[in-house]
Amino acid sequence: MNNTRFATAIHILTLLAKSPQEWLTSEWIAGSVNVNPVIVRKELSVLREAGLIISRQGKDGGTQLARNADQISISEIYRSVKNTDVLGKKNQNPNPACSVGKEVNVHLNTLFEETDQLVINFLGDKSLQEFSDQFE
Repeated sequence: MNNTRFATAIHILTLLAKSPQEWLTSEWIAGSVNVNPVIVRKELSVLREAGLIISRQGKDGGTQLARNADQISISEIYRSVKNTDVLGKKNQNPNPACSVGKEVNVHLNTLFEETDQLVINFLGDKSLQEFSDQFE
């Protein structure tokens, strides 16, 4: 799994949490994440849609947290950017003539859902504020 969306989202939101009164630009954020500003803008769009950030355009534009960092759970961030299962992908076309192949994805669905719920529950006890407090 080579998915950095969660790490990028946490990085962005931590920057915003550390500067709650400032409107940070996508270019400035991209400099910290060390990625193209287009990637940052894409993730900002997802975070905005999830209600985690607000943005304004123009000369004095930028992005801020929509709520205080102590009111944003890490699990909420995870759910907003999650696009793959924790355990990866299932095989799309297992052999239906095989006793395992014909049922493997049914059983994997349960395993994947249970694992994902464990991750969400674990992250739900942690706030963005707790995470951002680790940085000076």
